[in-house]
Amino acid sequence: APAPRHIPAYPAAERAVRALGEAVKYAEWRRKAAEPGRVPELDAVDEAGAAALIDRLLHAPATPRQGTGGVGQHGITLAPGDAHELLARYGIPVRPALPAPDADTAVRAAARLGYPVALKTTAPHLRHRPDLGGVRLDLATEEQLRTAYAELTDTLGKPAELQPVVQAMVPRGVDTVVRAAIDPAVGAVLSFGLAGAPSELLGDTAHRLVPATDQEVAEQIRSIRTAPLLFGWRGSAPVDTAALEELLLRVSLLVDDHPEIVAVGLEPVVVAPHGLAVLGATVRLAPPPARTDLGPRRLPSY
Repeated sequence: APAPRHIPAYPAAERAVRALGEAVKYAEWRRKAAEPGRVPELDAVDEAGAAALIDRLLHAPATPRQGTGGVGQHGITLAPGDAHELLARYGIPVRPALPAPDADTAVRAAARLGYPVALKTTAPHLRHRPDLGGVRLDLATEEQLRTAYAELTDTLGKPAELQPVVQAMVPRGVDTVVRAAIDPAVGAVLSFGLAGAPSELLGDTAHRLVPATDQEVAEQIRSIRTAPLLFGWRGSAPVDTAALEELLLRVSLLVDDHPEIVAVGLEPVVVAPHGLAVLGATVRLAPPPARTDLGPRRLPSY
């Protein structure tokens, strides 16, 4: 005889609603596990060229710009030009930032890039801290640039300490951060969050294993608590999440194809209503560790 069926009973309506919500979340998790998505083929990818560049950089003689006295056990952080070249092999352009050690050099850099421009400090203690006044935007003329340069150096210190750069302005949008790094337990991990202190303090970052699928990166950008800012929060214009998803897939593919890449950081990535712009990038290389397992690592599904 079939087992008798029992009707669940709850002491309060709130608990019944909570139980129903958990059941819905479990069904959604089962659906997603059954449809994990796919790792799409991307255009403008030069895997062989990237491999040759990585090999050359890892075996190049030690230079002062590497900052580590050679590759060694912990690898090297690439110079900006080398990092930008490597990322470009996977269709990830980085907007150039020209050094501006004095006001005249800044003016020449702006003439080369085209107005309007931004003037930024890149010193480690000021990097990604616009609240300290180290970033001046929408400088449309030489006079504005010279004034901003004087104000910056008068307020924050000498140019040698600030390491200022000039960069062309990009369309306004939402500042985000894309990273990838090697976790000893699970391998390469792709991370995403919004730029700025609130997200960092709240730990509002989403992670996925590499290689990530199209469905996984779509869920990744929607899973952070600050995701509404990407989709038109309080009447703002929604940004180009399709371009953001493609960028995440490109970073995932780059790291998956080349185990020598142990860390990638793109910050900030300004996602506008149409397209996006990568304004800063770091890449770290190291000889790949020996692996006894085969194929990509995956979290188990039950």
